[in-house]
Amino acid sequence: MALGRLVLRLTVGGLITGHGLQKLRGSFGGPGLEGTTEMMRSIDLHPPRQQALAAALSETIGGALTTAGFLSPLGPAMITGSQAVAAKKVHAKNGLWISGSGFEYNLTLMAVAFALAAEGPGPLSLDGILRKQRSGAHWGLFEAALGIGAAAATLAVAEKMRPSSQVTEGTVTRLPDKDADSA
Repeated sequence: MALGRLVLRLTVGGLITGHGLQKLRGSFGGPGLEGTTEMMRSIDLHPPRQQALAAALSETIGGALTTAGFLSPLGPAMITGSQAVAAKKVHAKNGLWISGSGFEYNLTLMAVAFALAAEGPGPLSLDGILRKQRSGAHWGLFEAALGIGAAAATLAVAEKMRPSSQVTEGTVTRLPDKDADSA
């Protein structure tokens, strides 16, 4: 199990870290913060620049914590949160299967995050070296609740911060985002 958890942490945590760096810095052919801001605007997550930064940091830091097996279950919870938002805002409307742009991949990553939190990062981790292992079903449930709770809060903030709309002669005109000047 120790080797299996190490491989799982290195693979999933490392890939999620890279995914976050794509959003944050444009690494590995990613869009960078400006492109991520535009993506957030297109999926109606407001304010888009702050949402882009939050998603990029959540994936980068959550992936890195998971890779290192440090402060678990915080890293897995950050992965769950970012994937829950992605599933809700982008993939859920397309059904389950990834072949139709569904949420299959997001759900798989959330299951891995839960498993890593419930089983703990293992002895081949920083938490293991520091003798701060946390494992058990209650830590898995805590990770899931924290990640899904953060996702719900993110979606609630996005809805509250959505720009006002004006109805003018049967058409809807969107007012500029509050952070449009800074984007």
